[in-house]
This record gives sequence, structure tokens and C-alpha cells, in this order.
Amino acid sequence: MISIDGNSLTLAEVVRVARQRETVEISPTGQQQLAASRAIVDKLLDSAKPVYGISTGFGNLSQIWISPEEREALQRNLILSHAAGVGDYLPEDVVRAAMLMRANSLVKGYSGIRPATVERLLELLNRGVYPAVPSKGSVGASGDLSPLSHIALVLMGEGKAFVAGKLVTGAQALAAAGLSPIAFAAKEGLALINGTQIMTAVGALVVHDAALLMKAADIAAAMSLEALRGTRTAYDERISRIRPHTGQLATSGNLLKLTDDSRIMESHEHCDKVQDAYSLRCVPQVHGASKDAVRRALETIEIEMNSATDNPLIFPDTGEVISGGNFHGQPVALVMDYLKTALAEIGSIAERRVNRMLDAHLSDLPPFLTAYPGVDSGLMITQYTAAALVSENKVLAHPACVDSIPTSANQEDHVSMGTIAARQSREILENVRHVIAIEMLVAAQGLDFLQPLEPGVGVRAAYQAIRAEVPHLEEDRVPAEDIATVYRLLVGETIVNQVQAAVGDLQALA
Repeated sequence: MISIDGNSLTLAEVVRVARQRETVEISPTGQQQLAASRAIVDKLLDSAKPVYGISTGFGNLSQIWISPEEREALQRNLILSHAAGVGDYLPEDVVRAAMLMRANSLVKGYSGIRPATVERLLELLNRGVYPAVPSKGSVGASGDLSPLSHIALVLMGEGKAFVAGKLVTGAQALAAAGLSPIAFAAKEGLALINGTQIMTAVGALVVHDAALLMKAADIAAAMSLEALRGTRTAYDERISRIRPHTGQLATSGNLLKLTDDSRIMESHEHCDKVQDAYSLRCVPQVHGASKDAVRRALETIEIEMNSATDNPLIFPDTGEVISGGNFHGQPVALVMDYLKTALAEIGSIAERRVNRMLDAHLSDLPPFLTAYPGVDSGLMITQYTAAALVSENKVLAHPACVDSIPTSANQEDHVSMGTIAARQSREILENVRHVIAIEMLVAAQGLDFLQPLEPGVGVRAAYQAIRAEVPHLEEDRVPAEDIATVYRLLVGETIVNQVQAAVGDLQALA
């Protein structure tokens, strides 16, 4: 079980809760922090002084005073009115991660919510209920209002949720979990929805998956290098030491490990080729820069998921209630846009290596890697698929955060669009996973034509993992099925794990 205190949640813990259904509890420290901030709100309830979100309306309606007898209705209506999402529902792992992160932010003790309300949110999580959250509708400030409202709806017995894979009403979901609806007290509705947890949840899982993808991309590049009979010379550590970006150093080290003891490379050690094309020679510089971008995104995500991101904030040490802008998603938006570009570039350079292996004028291999060109098309169309995915990524990589549209009658006149950036990063990640799967499939076919010469120990392990499930292409067959199989081996970590068993751990983010 994971114990949250608002300050020490890790990405590894998020993944365990989101994908392995590990349960969550509030730590004793977290309980104390919750109680202290709620005590301040309780004191303010009798005050005649307007306090945003407690005794006033929201957004452009913040000048309207709300009487004590109307405040419970204020919180309920806030959730009902803000649940305006559209589009496909977010995946379960994202919703579970968001629920965990929202609870962790509240437990930090600056939101003024009752401990029992946070406990109820965690009970949903622990009992396998996850709200149906439409993926579109957040502008990333004031936080992820709409999608988080769809989570809060279920606590009220409203909305929809998934239970054991079945979509049911919020009331049915609570009943299935043995829970009853709750009525939100003053400040609680606002505390539940005024935060960045949807964009941060999507971003966290993309960053986690991107770290694995960085290893897989290095493996694919090493396979292509061997299939194209390239040289390891450009990966000499001395080159990276005099341009010491950590990602570049990590990638050079990985490539040397993967190609160590290569009989293929020994066979052309004294050939007259001077340099390889950039897509081979510059792998450390390109892959390395993307690794650095993933690491930067990770740093931001880890800060964000241990932050208080609603408004106003309650400071128990002084009793102050201060309005600010921690709900603004700009920190996450910027790194998600950065990550989009970094991932897209991994796909872009991989597609160029695929093209080289399939072009007989560049590869010294049979055209399209078939022994029967003309009658058979071989792997020709796999490059088309890779090109389509790379082109789509170029559109998705346009920065979302530069396009701000004012909301709430211009009270909220600059927003982050961070949730859009995070969702696009997830799309790009999926596209690049398929491009890398295509590169591995093509490289394995290329290596077949170099037998009996064997590649380096790491490349050999990757080749064997693929050939255990995807046979050599003797004659034309449906390539989509082979791509899907390699994709599964990549995402399931089979290829990376078998390679690391052979050569030791590869560096993902240095």
C-alpha cells in the first residue's frame, strides 16, 4: 500500500497505482495537514468577509456574495455546471493516476477540504471504481476544471463510472463499491476540481513510457547500424566527453554495449567507407537530446504531482486564505510540448533508417529486403506506414501552449492548453512506438541477409526476441500482423528485458 503525504509521491508509485492497482492510504502526517487546513475554513464560515470560492461565486462571478444557507448548493452546482467534457473517455490508467494525484495534492494541506472527503476519493480508487472522464474540454487553467468535475460527480452519485469494465451510473458505481453519495461542504467542490491533475497524470504516464521507448530506440538504431554495416567509430566516448550532454553520453554508451563483439562489424573493419549517414552517425546526438528532454519533463512532473494547485490556498500557520494562480498549467504545458517534439524526432530519425535499409541503392541489401523483388514487394509498405506516422507527428508537435483563448468573460484571460499538449504527447508516443517496431522488424530482416555473420551481443538478443515470434519474410504476407507483434514485444518490455539480460542495464535518462 502507498501512503501519501502531499510531498513525496514518486512516478514509480503513480505507475503502480495507475496500472497495477496498488491501494492508497493517507499518512498520519497527511491527516494532520488536512485537519489543520479544514479548521481554517470552518472558522471562516461565520465571517462576513468575502472569501473566494467559500462565500463567493467563481471566475467572473467572484463578486457575488453567497449566503451560508446557499453554500452547499454552491459546491454542488459548481460540479454539475463544470462537467462539460466531450470526446472519448480517458483511459483507466490516466483516471486512476489523476485520482491519486488529486488526493495527494489535497493531502498537502492547503486546500481546506475535509479528511473524510479525500478518504472517499481514495475509497473509489481502492475499490476499483473509476469515473468516466471525457478526454476533451480542459484549457489548462483554472486547472483541469471539466475533467476533474467528472470525477467529482461520481462522489456525489452523479455522472458515470466504470466498474469491472462496465459503464454504469455514478449511483450504481457507489452502490457496487458499498459507498453512499456525499454532499460537499464549503470549499470542497472547488478544491476537488481546481487543479492540474489530468494533464499531470497523462504527462506522468507518457514520461514513464518514454523512458522505456528511449532504450528501445537505441536498440532499434543499433540493429539498423548492423544491418547497414555501419561503424561504431562515431560512438567513441571521447567524442561525447568533449560535448558532455548527459543524454548523448548515455546513448553512446548504449550503442557500444549493443554492438559489442559484432562479427558483422569485424567483417568490414577495413572497408573504404569513411562515414555513415547522419541517421546512423548522429544517433547519440539526436537520441541523446530527446533523453535530456524526457528527463526535464520528469523533473517538472515530479514537482507538479507534489504541489498544491487549487485556489484559494489555505495557510494554516497564519490562518490566511490567499488567492493565486497555482492552477495554471503552464509548467506542465511547456514540458509536454517539449516532450512532443523530442518524441517526434525519435520517430523521424528512425523512419530515415528504415528507408535506408529498404533502398537497395543505399543498403547493399536486396530491394525492400525480399529475395524475390518484383514478384514480391517485401517490406516496401512498412516505410509508407512509418512515413505516415512521422508526418502525423509533425502536425501534433505544434506547441499547444502558444494558443491561449480567454475564458470566463475574460477573467481568465490567459490559459495553458496543457491538457491538450499532454494528450498530444500520448498520441505521438504511440505513433513512435509503432515506428520503432517497424524499424526493428525491418532491421531483423536485413540481418537475415548477412548470415552467417552475427551482430553484437545486444543486437543479437533483440534479433532473437523478435525471431522467436516473427519468422523471416520468405515471401509476401500481411505485414500489419508482424508490426503488431513487434509492437507488443516492445511495449511489454520483452525486447528491452532480453537485451538487458545480455548486456546489462541500458541508460534511459542518464
